[in-house]
Amino acid sequence: QLHLVESGGGLVQPGGSLRLSCAASGFTFNHYSIGWFRQAPGKEREGVSCISKHDGFTYYADSVKGRFTISRDNAKITMYLQMNSLKPEDTAVYYCAADYFADCSGEFAYWGQGTQVTVSS
Repeated sequence: QLHLVESGGGLVQPGGSLRLSCAASGFTFNHYSIGWFRQAPGKEREGVSCISKHDGFTYYADSVKGRFTISRDNAKITMYLQMNSLKPEDTAVYYCAADYFADCSGEFAYWGQGTQVTVSS
């Protein structure tokens, strides 16, 4: 059974950094597209970053370009989201996701439970 578990969220001051991790189990990790999404209170879920399995294409939302970096370690079966220069508007619940068929514009079938990131002074 495919399983994703996020960790690394927390409270950070504006300008600070956090690294989110997403540990995967139950599937061949490098055969899947992976992504990070977030949902702030009262807002729709949005895609933050993604690595497509099809061609290695990497996507970043405009709001995080130059500040966030997605990566994957296939040996450790873990994906990461390094978040630098954090802003209050980055406050949200962050979710990792994976899908065997989708590219970065598609729907992801498997989701973690989410981890809260709060950026505040």
